[in-house]
This record gives sequence, structure tokens and C-alpha cells, in this order.
Amino acid sequence: MKQQIKVSLLILICLIWGACSSTKNLKPGQNLYVGAEIKINPDSSFRIDDQKDVKRTLESKTRPRPNKKLLGIKFKLGMYNLVGEPKKPKGFRHWLRNKLGEPPVLLSEVNLNYNNAVLESYLISQGYLQSDVIGDTVVKDKKAKAIYTVNTGNRYKISSITFPKDSMGIANIIRNHVDQTLLKVGDNYDLDVFKNERIRIDNDLKEAGYFYFSPDYLILQVDSTIGKNLVDVRLRVKDIAPDAGLKPYTINEINIYPNYTLRRDSVLKNATPEVYHDFEIYDPRKTFKPNLFDRLVFFKKDELYNRTDHNQSLNRMVNIGAFQYVKADFVPLDSFKNNKLDLSIYLTPLKKNTLSFSATGTSKSNNFVGSELKLTQTTRNLFRGAEQLDVSLSGGFETQISGQSKGLNSFSFTTEAKLTFPRFIVPFFNPSNTNAFIPKTIGSVSYQLLSRGSNYNLNSIKGEFGYSWKENMYKEHTFNPISVNYVTSKITANNPDSLLQAIPDLRRVLEKQFIIGSNYNFTYTNQMEDKRRNNIFFFGGLETGGNVWGLFANKNGAGEKAVLGVPITQFVRLEADVRDYFKITRNIIWANRFNVGYGYAYGNSPSLPFVRQFFAGGSNDIRAFAARSLGPGTYRVPTIETYADQSGDVKVMFNTELRFKLISILHGALFADAGNIWLRKEDPLKPGSGFDFKDALSEMAVGTGVGLRVDATIFVIRLDVAFPIRKPYLAPGNRWVVDQIDFGNKTWRKENIIYNIGIGYPF
Repeated sequence: MKQQIKVSLLILICLIWGACSSTKNLKPGQNLYVGAEIKINPDSSFRIDDQKDVKRTLESKTRPRPNKKLLGIKFKLGMYNLVGEPKKPKGFRHWLRNKLGEPPVLLSEVNLNYNNAVLESYLISQGYLQSDVIGDTVVKDKKAKAIYTVNTGNRYKISSITFPKDSMGIANIIRNHVDQTLLKVGDNYDLDVFKNERIRIDNDLKEAGYFYFSPDYLILQVDSTIGKNLVDVRLRVKDIAPDAGLKPYTINEINIYPNYTLRRDSVLKNATPEVYHDFEIYDPRKTFKPNLFDRLVFFKKDELYNRTDHNQSLNRMVNIGAFQYVKADFVPLDSFKNNKLDLSIYLTPLKKNTLSFSATGTSKSNNFVGSELKLTQTTRNLFRGAEQLDVSLSGGFETQISGQSKGLNSFSFTTEAKLTFPRFIVPFFNPSNTNAFIPKTIGSVSYQLLSRGSNYNLNSIKGEFGYSWKENMYKEHTFNPISVNYVTSKITANNPDSLLQAIPDLRRVLEKQFIIGSNYNFTYTNQMEDKRRNNIFFFGGLETGGNVWGLFANKNGAGEKAVLGVPITQFVRLEADVRDYFKITRNIIWANRFNVGYGYAYGNSPSLPFVRQFFAGGSNDIRAFAARSLGPGTYRVPTIETYADQSGDVKVMFNTELRFKLISILHGALFADAGNIWLRKEDPLKPGSGFDFKDALSEMAVGTGVGLRVDATIFVIRLDVAFPIRKPYLAPGNRWVVDQIDFGNKTWRKENIIYNIGIGYPF
């Protein structure tokens, strides 16, 4: 161990020495380029608006970029110098020098005139029409930097805006939407705003049938000679705009080829089409039912072309999950001489049957399994209406390794059949949906075996029927009006009586459970927008059990409402999960999660059914504590090696994690987790288990640790090492245990350090 530390320190010293000696390998006459410095109006006390931001932007536009550094040290350049020139153009030394290291960026690579022009162009685009940039270099001790002196002058503002005054055609449409203009009198001259204004007008014209119009046909003429740092802006259509772009088009014929391939192109086009409403469908094999296209194609014959129908039609055909290739081809009738378009839609179906394999991670608070391997057989277009049947087999595991959690691994086996219809199926009602996303009706049935180490197995049979639809690209709803779950159990321990005698609470876990209810989930996310610096995710869920069925169920001999002799559970369960992902840099992300849940049971049920309760601890939760060993409240399970299925009706959890790229696909993380679970009403057999809002903060568990992840994009393998710094089950005043941390103590490590292995990120 000491020898390893010495080697590591030696490597670190060499790297720092190599980095600090960044100029030692330069040849005579070479100078290391260390970056650009921007000086804005240095000879004047005048400061422009947002000067720091402008300065930062100008600096980012200079080229080349200097060598990368971390904490002021050029590690990559240090590695390049330390390794030296390899003897062969391959091998480990070559990889180390050229992949982990980088060659010095030299002053000779700097083109001052080019950078001057780039910076001036940017300033002019931002309204500094009289700006001037002069670049120079400074060299000291073989290190050089470029200094750019920027004289901005005053920023010009818009004095007036003139739009076309014609009362017909394009000019009339522009004038009818002038209230939506991005150009405002008094605003700064900004070339980006001018470009976006042209795009806005083009969108308005596309909605009015101007299929061949382009933003490039518009020109914004700027007069900066009126004085007082003001400009007059005049928008007009260019004289060179072609006739095809200046007239609206209507839809003529709509031809659909649902089973199209290049090989069958001539055969299909010569076939006799089936006329259905406004469509001519070329599908001799009857692959799809004609009424499917009523929900996919929004265009109607003889109506004006519009971009909304165009985009929604394409989105629906892509998102329905039945087609591999989608193309909409608009062809003018008679070579632009009239104003009609023929629309041909070419669709190439996906394979009827496919087999897929996936590896996923889960972070649901009431799920036993942290990671899962899944094999899915998919059958598409089952009833010729783009339906999809998925039959899957999956196996999952959750594992933590530490001295106090041996034998606590959980395993699961699940088989599921799910049938998806790409439409709403509602009795006595035919709801319409006209946005770009396909609504879905989903029926599913599943069986799951959950094995809890050597203690017991749970067998769960579940059936659901409901609906899933997207309000837009950010918001998704799932509503299952019918959800039935039947759970039975079996003790697998060698001596069941001894186990039940030692753990009386286990009897409640092993009771048969019959859950009949409904559930609704709402999800919001903008994670698909990679350009955002800050992405968020929100999940909200509401589940009820036994509410409606409880009105009709008969009472059993014990006076409980039951179905088929099994008491039904009656409860309401709420859960919310909020996540935030902030990009500090391109390779550093600060991720946060806040998860809260609350359950209220009534009627037959003194508490939530076990499979609907909340758990704390585990590889996707509070990682410094063994899976499901934490809580409820300040209660501590006395025999964690044997039984750690502690659950509760209330949960509060917060996670924060700093994620950063190390090398290639290897990523690291620093994290802290806090939270706990509680029972809504205290259990006398578990002192301290009840929830009291004013005491909740003082009863939080806190853990921290580090992680290593192999992130290959298509899968993530994760190893997290965590240890507690606050233990809620200790006496008040003694719960913080930071002062007890002792990595050199074997006993402390055995009792506190937990290794979490999983697939996917924890959140």
C-alpha cells in the first residue's frame, strides 16, 4: 500500500514538473502561446453594456485556443513533454503522448489579421458599427500572448422600422403579423435579431401556402447616416425573388405508398390505387388499413399548403414506430406554371418482427432492482393498424458490497406482454388528437418474481389498461384507469418459524395483497435540448387503490372488504421527483435530485401495501447505507445481515453529484445523498418511526462518496464508493459522525464503506 502511494506521488510530481516546464522542449525561435487578452476602450472611461460578457465572447472567438489546463496547470502539455518522442508511431507510449497529452500551441499559429477581422465582424453584428480592433503580441520567457485592443464606439439603436405597404399577397401577410415582429424601436442593432425576423416572416408565409418562399428573399436595409447613433430599418422582398416563391400553393393529389422500396418503385407507381377520402393509396399487399392515414396525414385536397400540417404529418409518421423510412415529396403541377402541388408520401415499414437486448438502470423508490438486463420480442403492425406487441423477459439485480450488508442482494425475473394501439380507444367516445405526437392505448400483463436474498420470494401478477400521450415534446401523460396487482409470497429461509419469530414485522411483508386501482403520471423534461446549459426533469405520480372497487366489494369473515377472498388495499399514494442537470463546462455536469413521496392508507389498510411503500438506501438512493436498511425515522433494524426491508409511508431524499470526464469513456463523480423514510403513524415496535414535520430535518441521514463510470453512450457501468457522515439512528447531538472517519482503520472501513455496482446513472 505504501509503495503504491509512493508511485502515485512520484507520477503526480512528474506531471506537475512537466507541466510547469512547459517551454523546456521548444526549439530556438519558438514561443508558447498562452492565450488572448481583450482590452475594451482602454483609453477611455466609457464602459459598454455587459462589458464582461462581451469581453468573454470576444476572447472565445480568437484562434488558436491555448493548451488546456486544470487549476492553472497544463497537464496535457506536461504529459506530452514528459513522455517524449516515441520510437514507434504506435504502442502505449505513442498513445500516452498523443491521446492523453497534446503538443504545444505556438505563437507562429496565431494570425492577428484574421482574428482582428473576426472580432470586428462580431462587434458590427452587435451594433457597434464604428468598432475597430488592433492585435499585437507580447513575448516573455518563451511565453507569448495576443493582446487585442478594441475601440467599440457607441452602439447603434433602431430609430424606425418600415414594412412593405402593398395591400396584396406577401406584403399583406407581413403587415397582418407586424404585431409579432422581433424588431422594436429603441432596441439595439443586432444582426441575429434581423436573421430571426426573416425566419419569423418566412414561417408566417409558409403557413399561408408560400411553399417555395425562402428567408433569403427578404432583405433588411439599414440606414446608419441619420445621426445620433441611430439606424432606420426597411424590410422588403428582393427584386430577384423567383415567381415560384411569390405565390401560394394548394394541395392537388395526395399519393401514399405505405410499403415502398426502391426495388418496387415502378411496380407500385403503376399499380391501381385504393381511393380513400382524399388519399390515393398504393398498397397492393394491403399492408396497412386505409383509415390509419386519417391519423397520420393532415393535408386535405384543394386546401392551402401550410407548414404546421407538413411538420405534424412527418412527426406522426416517424413517431408511430411502424416505419423505417419516411419521405414527403411535393412536386409542382406543370412545372411552376400554376399554383398546385402533388404530394407523394413514401413509407418503408420496419421489419415485422425484431429481437432486442437492453441493459438499463432504475431509480424508482419502490423498486427492488437497481439494474436490469432485458430481452424483447417486438411484433409490429399486428392488426394492420400499426399496433405493436412487445413480449419481454428481464432479469435484474441490486447489489452492495460491505461488511454489514453481505447477503442483501436482490434479484428479479420479469416477463411481460404489452400491446400498444396508436390511438385512443375509449368506449362510447372517439376523442380527437391533432398534435404532432401519436396518442397510445396500452394494455399489459406481467409476472414478476422478486428474490430477497435467502429470506423470501415475492410473486407479483399485474395487469393494466390505460393511455399515454404527449402534450408536446416536453410534457407526457400516462393514465391507467384500471390497474390490478396480486402479490403472494414464500419464505425461502431454512427455518421459516425461527425467521418469523426473530422478525415479527416480516409477517406483514408476506401477506397476500390485492391492489385494484388507478394511477396517473406526468413527466416534463427538456433533456433532449443539448444546447441548454441547464436541463430539468420532473416526474409526478398519483396512485389510488380500492377507492371505486371498495364500494362494490363484499366483506369477508374478518369484516374486511375483499375480492375472491383476498382483502383489497385502500390507499392514496403521491410521489414527485425533480432533477436538475447544470453544465458547468462541456465535460463537467452538476446533477441534483429531490424526491418526495407520501402515502395515506384507510379502510382495510393500516399502512400502504408493502410493494407500494417507500424505501431508503441502495445503489440508486442514499448510497452510504445498505439497500432498504435505513429508517423508518430514527429506528434502526437490529439484524441488518439477516433482514433489511425497512419501508415507510413518507419519503424525502436529496442527491447532489458532480460528474466529470476523466479519460475517453471513463468518467468520475463526487456525490452526497441525504434523506430518510418514515411511517405516517408510529409503530410501537419501531420507536422513532413516526413522521413529524418539525423533526424531519434532524432525522435525515447523510452520506457521501466518489464514483467511477464507464460511459460508452449506449450503456453505463457504474461503481460508487460511499460512507455515512450522519446517522439518524444515533442519539440527538451524536448523529454527525464526520469526526469518526478513519480510512486507515479496518474496522471503520468494514462498518461504514459500501460499494455500489449498477448499470446506468443513479438519476
